[in-house]
Amino acid sequence: MGRTLENKQQIVSEIKSLLDDSEMAVVLDYKGLTIKEMSDLRSRLQTNNGICKVTKNSLMLKAIEGNSNWNDLESLLKGTNAFVLIKDDVGGAVKAIQSFQKETKKSETKGALFEGRLLSDSEIKEIASLPSKEVLMAKIASALNGVATKIAISINEVPSGLARSLKQHSEKSES
Repeated sequence: MGRTLENKQQIVSEIKSLLDDSEMAVVLDYKGLTIKEMSDLRSRLQTNNGICKVTKNSLMLKAIEGNSNWNDLESLLKGTNAFVLIKDDVGGAVKAIQSFQKETKKSETKGALFEGRLLSDSEIKEIASLPSKEVLMAKIASALNGVATKIAISINEVPSGLARSLKQHSEKSES
């Protein structure tokens, strides 16, 4: 028994909602993956704010219809597709996908869409090579801390230098 029209409309609205929250979509060929392997992929993605959704291409086409950010996804809607929708930690999620693919050797990346633009394989690999969000935040915090420390030392040095100058001046006038 097939899905009812109401059921299909519900799936399309759910996909639209997921797309609205996502920054990037990666399309994978999931042919040959077992349920256990799909569960493994989903759990890896969950830690990086990614969702793996398997749906018919026609329902995904309905979901992206009229949305300029996701229109280019249409060219990837052929064959058996799993859609990985990512928000926030794009680099971490792409790393998780590549790690999964390396271990299973069954799934292939058909393409990805980021900020309304289709990405090449090399661009997808570059995203995976980026440091994680936490590492970047730690680097920024460290840099800001260094600047704040230098400012504090500089501010503290002004009165100290003034005090030394006054002391030298008073010692000269005494002699």
